[in-house]
Amino acid sequence: MRTYTTALCFFLSMLTVAARGAATLHVSVNGDDRNAGTEARPFATLSRARDEIRKQSNHGAVTVIVHAGTYRQTETFQLDARDSDAHWQAAPGEEVRIDGGIRIDAKALPPVKDEAILKRLPESARAHVLVADLATLGLQSVANWPMQFRGSPKTPELFFNDQRMQVARWPNEGWATINKVIDPGADPRDGDKSGRLPVFTVSDPRPRGWNTNEGVWLYGQFTYNWYDEVTRVKSIDRESGAITLALPALYSVKSGRFYALNLLEELDSPGEFYIDAAKRKLYFWPPAPIERARIALSTLAAPLLTISKAKNITISGMTFEDDLTNCIRVSDSSSVRIDRCTVRNARELAIDLNGGSDDVIDSCEIYDTGAGGIHLEGGDRKTLTPAHHVASNNKIHDFSQLQRTAAYAITIAGVGNKAAHNLIYNGPHQAILIAGNDNFIEYNMLHDIVTDASDAGAVYKGRDPSCRGNVIRYNFFRDIGRPGNMTCAVYFDDGDGGDSVIGNIFLRCWGDQGMGAIFSHGGFDILAQNNIIIDSKRAFGSTPWTFERWKDALNGGQDCNYPTKLLKNVDITSDVYTKHYPELIGFMNPQPTTPRNNHAINNVLVRCGEVSNGNWKCDPKTTWSTKDDPGFVDAAHDDFRLRSDAELHKHLPGFKPIPFAEIGPKKQ
Repeated sequence: MRTYTTALCFFLSMLTVAARGAATLHVSVNGDDRNAGTEARPFATLSRARDEIRKQSNHGAVTVIVHAGTYRQTETFQLDARDSDAHWQAAPGEEVRIDGGIRIDAKALPPVKDEAILKRLPESARAHVLVADLATLGLQSVANWPMQFRGSPKTPELFFNDQRMQVARWPNEGWATINKVIDPGADPRDGDKSGRLPVFTVSDPRPRGWNTNEGVWLYGQFTYNWYDEVTRVKSIDRESGAITLALPALYSVKSGRFYALNLLEELDSPGEFYIDAAKRKLYFWPPAPIERARIALSTLAAPLLTISKAKNITISGMTFEDDLTNCIRVSDSSSVRIDRCTVRNARELAIDLNGGSDDVIDSCEIYDTGAGGIHLEGGDRKTLTPAHHVASNNKIHDFSQLQRTAAYAITIAGVGNKAAHNLIYNGPHQAILIAGNDNFIEYNMLHDIVTDASDAGAVYKGRDPSCRGNVIRYNFFRDIGRPGNMTCAVYFDDGDGGDSVIGNIFLRCWGDQGMGAIFSHGGFDILAQNNIIIDSKRAFGSTPWTFERWKDALNGGQDCNYPTKLLKNVDITSDVYTKHYPELIGFMNPQPTTPRNNHAINNVLVRCGEVSNGNWKCDPKTTWSTKDDPGFVDAAHDDFRLRSDAELHKHLPGFKPIPFAEIGPKKQ
């Protein structure tokens, strides 16, 4: 009898475990958190489903099916180790929105009646501008803009039918150009701590009418168009038009361009808005009728979702939107997968993934973000231990809407991570940042990048030669930069090197002003092999450093901080580094006769103006330049596969066919 009872108990316990292993919970906006979480009686909130999972400390794999609707988050939805082995997915064919904003009903936006406000508005706008009382909508306070910042302040942002609206600005398009610099102000980047304020003028008299008491901010590229910042205006002289900033610009104001932001007086176009933070009022000129429009104001100043110290979690098929920071943050987790999600309308990054191992961001669409797309970092650089994170098959575009420089579609950092098969386009500055070791950038398609900057590249890596062993291969770069600008497709900056660029196709990657489709500033030990470069002014560009400049950099000069980067952050003299990268032996003690070259082998140049300059070694026997089609299947329609009878094979029999058909997102 005892044996029978024991066996029965064991059998029942196995049934319980099996049931737990196959557990499925349901969430619906029409549900109730008092329900059982079944399909017939779903929960109402994500947090209720999470808490149900946590009740079973030894739960098996759990699937949470989230049904159609908008799930407004007033605080971050947090997952941690207790929530491991869970698959959160949108119900098939249903639209699930995880939203950090509040909806504004058309009835909450009456026309402006306040005569004082109407008087400040441009005459053409007075009949069109509407006003909402944010206090009535539940906002207890509205943060004002800081005196100076980069990127974006955590003040609410407006979206109309899922499109970002423009905070009222001048000029409406393009830039205002600084006419005369009266005083460049202090130069903090160069160690100037005087605090002297910049003063300058513009030719247009319009700024003289702005109300600086309520705040005027200038988004400026005050010296270089690869660095931007936003600074409040201290005063504007009504007679001379002289504009004085409230704080020095980082590089001082030597010239440059700007546009003004957050001015009620410049709310003069459909799609513009202005928020009076003190009075909690929103003024808005809608771009279309509002009766059936979806009008949302982002208010959550924290991530929509965080996953910390967890494993085996999948987030699938959902839309994350209307957030004032990074929409999703994954930290110190393993085997986390963000899959087939849309992430948009974020004030900062879409997805910030840091630490852990074997995490994947796959088949997501990321767009209309303020300051970048994906940050992918993991692995131990001291020991060169890889993390094996992957960002793959993603479509990332319009990814730097508020911070227009150094806001990357993908940042890949750490050791042994990969960005593969992504489609990246529409970026005013750089698209991919590499900051680590033994990472792979492969099978990506990039176009229309660096559209509004110079001294920049679509892929950028710089200022740390301990970061090496990275491979950039089998990518298609098209229309990078603009003719006449100092731009390139792949940029190794400030002594960076030790990487490989293999099997890529570069089309119209210009290479003007001493640059090339592939460019090196100061660095060496870069290998460019088996690439095809088409319609670019120069294939391989470089500005080599002299021995004296190298020696100075290694001793702490040239603003590179090499002693810390090469000997403290990691130790390139250790066996870990010298065995993995033998070329680093003796790196810290260069000799005047030490060769510092880059090498180009087996490359094809089609209608390129110049092969190389600087310290590139290009053997004529392994470099073929031609003005004719080398044998593409259909270059007119961007099919750069090589025919079997391609002329190229006769000139470079060792050239390996580039897997062009595999470049870009894989078909699902």
